[in-house]
Amino acid sequence: MSESVIDRLRALCLALPEATERVSHGEPAWFVRRAPQFATLADHHHDDRLSFWAAAPAGAQQDWVRRDEERFFVPPYVGGRGWVGVYLDVPQDWRDLADIVEEAYRTVAPKTLIARLDAGE
Repeated sequence: MSESVIDRLRALCLALPEATERVSHGEPAWFVRRAPQFATLADHHHDDRLSFWAAAPAGAQQDWVRRDEERFFVPPYVGGRGWVGVYLDVPQDWRDLADIVEEAYRTVAPKTLIARLDAGE
């Protein structure tokens, strides 16, 4: 099951303009070009849960966690910078996950790439 979940996450991330994937801290991570990073998998690396962490605009982390603490959390290390954690070992609405991934990308991507995303490229 986890491989198909990871494949779905990977597809969401790599569908964004000039998104790339490489290993960072032993986990698949997604970047805008070579940097900055906008999401990373957390496959039982920091706890016993499968999850991913994503950059988030101001206030979004608190909104997601407040919405459902069974699905969303404040991740270690990057949580203080507003990133949101998303558990992948519980049922998720993949429309929410697509929104989180896109917002993560928009949070760190340059305006030229955001314009390409808005244009449907």
